[in-house]
Amino acid sequence: QVQLVESGGGLVQAGGSLRLSCAASGRNLGLYALGWFRQAPGKEREFVAAITWSTGSTNYTDSVKGRFTISRDYAKNTVYLQMNSLKPEDTAVYYCAARGLSIRISAAMYGYWGQGTQVTVSS
Repeated sequence: QVQLVESGGGLVQAGGSLRLSCAASGRNLGLYALGWFRQAPGKEREFVAAITWSTGSTNYTDSVKGRFTISRDYAKNTVYLQMNSLKPEDTAVYYCAARGLSIRISAAMYGYWGQGTQVTVSS
């Protein structure tokens, strides 16, 4: 069982930066992969980035490569999503999710979800 709590969303101008945090709790976190997904109004939830807790292996969707960085802090049991050069099309509710073992890009493969945090990028 894993509990996830996101924070760090907000309103930012295009070109600006935000850092999202996902505080994780539960047993055997080292066995999980943690991902960030986002969902804009009227659109499906889409994969953004993910990291394996144990090895730090990462995966990103093409539209955020070079702009977003996912990382984890063992001591704080927290995963971060550093978002730079934000664009209006990045506006969405961002969710943290966890699944056992390896990274997958399908939201259906993740069994644990946080409550989401709103990111709004103005033009």
